[in-house]
Amino acid sequence: MKTIVVTGGAGFIGSHLCEFLLSKGNKVIAIDNFATGRRENISGFADNKNFTLLEHDITKKIPLKERVHAIYNLASLASPLFYQKMPLETLLVNSLGTLNALELAKKNNAKFLQASTSEVYGDPLQHPQKESYYGNVNTVGARSCYDEGKRFAETAAMEYGKKYGLEIRIARIFNTYGPRMRSDDGRVVPNFIVQALQGKPLTVYGKGKQTRSFCYISDQVAGLTALMGSDYAMPVNIGNPEEITILTLAEKIKSLTGSESEIKFLPLPEDDPARRRADISLAREKLGWQPKVPLEDGLEKTVEWFKTEPKQ
Repeated sequence: MKTIVVTGGAGFIGSHLCEFLLSKGNKVIAIDNFATGRRENISGFADNKNFTLLEHDITKKIPLKERVHAIYNLASLASPLFYQKMPLETLLVNSLGTLNALELAKKNNAKFLQASTSEVYGDPLQHPQKESYYGNVNTVGARSCYDEGKRFAETAAMEYGKKYGLEIRIARIFNTYGPRMRSDDGRVVPNFIVQALQGKPLTVYGKGKQTRSFCYISDQVAGLTALMGSDYAMPVNIGNPEEITILTLAEKIKSLTGSESEIKFLPLPEDDPARRRADISLAREKLGWQPKVPLEDGLEKTVEWFKTEPKQ
């Protein structure tokens, strides 16, 4: 049995990761300050004898005494709606918080996975995005607190690896969706589903021609754990390479929900990337990983969850 820390463990991806790690017989310590995480996300396994919740802000020194074998650093506000409301908190958790998590890894000589993001590519001029692409990021834009915070976190993790001999893994996570997303998350999948179920207009920004690639949560967790278990030490894209326009996504969700909602077009937000698609050649080669869940199947599961989930 290994003891594994998941920072941001009560969040959307973090809670699914905790649940998966517990199912594999590990002891899991979730750290979360509940800035955006939810206790409901961990309620299904909170009583598991191998699960511990530490309510803590990782921008402060992490008070763990027991031996830790691995750390997944997922703590961060991830939705533009939230990180634009809390930009300084976002910068701090991705800088000081990451350094504190790395200090814990150094103390335990623990393997460390940094959850980075496709946002490090900014509004990409290369398509699809490979890990070798340095990005096109606005350092003073509306999204820069998140983009630059994650870029710092990648660098910090790599430097700790070089200086202290830590095993470092970096996952560049592309759009992920599934059950346990917050209804007020602000990202496109929960937005469209909630609007469709409530009979409200589906709000599409611009003309809806911008593209994203959506990875279902079980595939994302499989990718993260495959990376942690690998011997590959450079950044790896973890996402679905199938590209779809936002307008097409809106139509799919209308169909799945049986909604008669209209589609309402609004101005594009500042620095909204025009195209986003993961090149997962490295993940296939180094991890033997690729997503398995078709978009329609994942959306159907997500819609069903939002139908039965109590109001958040």
